Amino acid sequence: MKRQALRAAALAASLAVANVLTGCAPLLVGGAVLGGTLMATDRRTSGAQVEDQAIELKSMNRIRDVVGDRGHVSTTSYNRVVLITGEVQTEADKTAVEQAVQRVENVKSTVNELEIMGPSSLTSRSNDAILSSKVKASFVDAKDLFANSFKVTSERGTVYLMGRVTEREANRATEVARSVSGVQKVVRLFEIITEQELADMAPKAPAK
Repeated sequence: MKRQALRAAALAASLAVANVLTGCAPLLVGGAVLGGTLMATDRRTSGAQVEDQAIELKSMNRIRDVVGDRGHVSTTSYNRVVLITGEVQTEADKTAVEQAVQRVENVKSTVNELEIMGPSSLTSRSNDAILSSKVKASFVDAKDLFANSFKVTSERGTVYLMGRVTEREANRATEVARSVSGVQKVVRLFEIITEQELADMAPKAPAK
């Protein structure tokens, strides 16, 4: 029952994003709303989760100052590493966007996946939101993955996976994501932890 609820939540959240996208301006910056349950099961510290949300919001303002409405740019921050996706018109804009994000407080590093091309259509962005939901739902369905340990972002059919995971989990998540209909490519941006580090994160039983 809990797994079904998580799957439904993953689908509902991304479908809501898809609905929002239909009324968005060309410049978009992605971010996840932090809820109590998700924060409790996320492998980042609560402080890192709050900082990631702040990084995404601040990046929005910096990027708007740099490119205005000349492109469609999204940022996804996980443990202070910022993934930049979307489309801009020139190589100079691509560089300027990355530099603007790097100047945001608490950003540790950036991964610039911007393409030099015209902005993607609203239909394409809606499809990407739905694709992310399908990948996340597939993680929920997988019995050997903790779906909330992964952050999923899609851009023009390419799925980006972020998270603090073991090598075993990274390989399994990649396999699952690649099996989802509509996924053209999977890009791994994981922070790899050891099996022992994962075990240390498990809740400790209260002393008797």
